[in-house]
Amino acid sequence: MKPFIRTDQYNFIRVQARKLVNGHSTAKDPDVIKAIEDMVLENILAMFINMNDEQKQLIQPVVEIHDKEMAEKFLAQLKQYVIPFNVSEQAVRKLFPKVKKLSVPPLDKMDLRDIVYLSWFGNSTSKKYIVSSHDNKLSGIYGSFTQANQKGICSLCNGLGEVGMFLAEIKGKEQGTFTKRGNYICSDSQKCNENLTSLDKLTDFIERLKG
Repeated sequence: MKPFIRTDQYNFIRVQARKLVNGHSTAKDPDVIKAIEDMVLENILAMFINMNDEQKQLIQPVVEIHDKEMAEKFLAQLKQYVIPFNVSEQAVRKLFPKVKKLSVPPLDKMDLRDIVYLSWFGNSTSKKYIVSSHDNKLSGIYGSFTQANQKGICSLCNGLGEVGMFLAEIKGKEQGTFTKRGNYICSDSQKCNENLTSLDKLTDFIERLKG
């Protein structure tokens, strides 16, 4: 079977698996547990369009999860069906043709199945690059990054943590003019990727910054 699960979907399944573990540890009523199991399976299946029987059979055992060990085993088996983020160093460089001496992270040392979007700092932590994929097409933006003095909500993953203001410069309506747009995002893109359970906020963010 070919990989068919996006990374954000895998993260969502992991969250649902935690709900089952918590449900079994706190609820004693079989009807309550059955309701949690049904809800979890329904939530997961709703993410996928045109899922075939073989794929459903792979997902459905999620309801058998009772504890953390079973959840980890299920997720480990599922990981091989996660679609890797399709990117190469050459492709990244093409996205930023005007950036001289672009430092590209070592892609060969990453598990690209963990990547919803690729992000890294430039030669200093004041500049940040973001590469995302939409409809199998890569897009790249870069801008300034200013670390916040306190924890905040990331506009991409909606998680609470260390964030900073990311600002990208885009062309204005009048020729020769520019404006800056942005929002607070996670400083640690790895944690952000782990928290992403949907592409919606990421897609909206990228589209707004592309003008």
